[in-house]
Amino acid sequence: MATFWTYDYICSLHEEWTYLLQSRWTKVKVLYIIARYVPFFIAMDLYLTMAPNENVNKCQISINTATSLSLISLTCSECFFVLRTYALWNKNIIILVAMLSSLLAVTATSSVVAFTAIVTTYPTASTTLGCHQTSGSFSFFIPFTLLFVFQLVLVSLTLVCVIRSWRSAKGPLYAILLKHNIFYYACGLLLSTINVLVPVVRLSDSVSYFLPEGFEIFILAILATRMHLHLWHMDQHVNGSDFVVWISMSDTSSADCMV
Repeated sequence: MATFWTYDYICSLHEEWTYLLQSRWTKVKVLYIIARYVPFFIAMDLYLTMAPNENVNKCQISINTATSLSLISLTCSECFFVLRTYALWNKNIIILVAMLSSLLAVTATSSVVAFTAIVTTYPTASTTLGCHQTSGSFSFFIPFTLLFVFQLVLVSLTLVCVIRSWRSAKGPLYAILLKHNIFYYACGLLLSTINVLVPVVRLSDSVSYFLPEGFEIFILAILATRMHLHLWHMDQHVNGSDFVVWISMSDTSSADCMV
């Protein structure tokens, strides 16, 4: 997971620092920094969590820290998809409130499930004990299912805009899909699908809890920040000036979807 994040960071280093140095300080920029760099701290904490440790109290602290950082990263990443969908729908306030309310419900449910799970230790390959969080498979199934439904709604809303834009412009469907960043949404939906299916597959507890969830958090952060960088640089190329990012994200999809 850390390898994916490091590789993506190196590949987009120039674009990222151009954005950080040249763009104005807005709430969206702060959101970007949180979504971009929190996974680095998650990777460090997960390493400590998976390391041999027989102290349950230390395990509790490590897992709670990882859980808190994961929820922050996941929420910030999803906020970018919410803002993009909001922009595509010409800043429809009803859709924005519905999406934010749904995201809040998913985050709250995930928090309850994660922080009420029991922390235990489990034997690692070195025969010492490492940290593990136990809960019923059905309990962990709930937040992933809600996240899947939430992302499915975002994909559906975006596809409605794609279809309407395709019918009005009568342009190549692939180009319209790219313009609406539908593939970023699709990747996020695929990761949520995998997490929904993981409780059904018979895997070891440690693998089934840490790997799919952590992988989704890292990839969602990469997808969200990549999409935002792409939109910002596209706006700079088209307009040649630095607009507030909130407006920029809607300008790149002007009149894409009328309601």
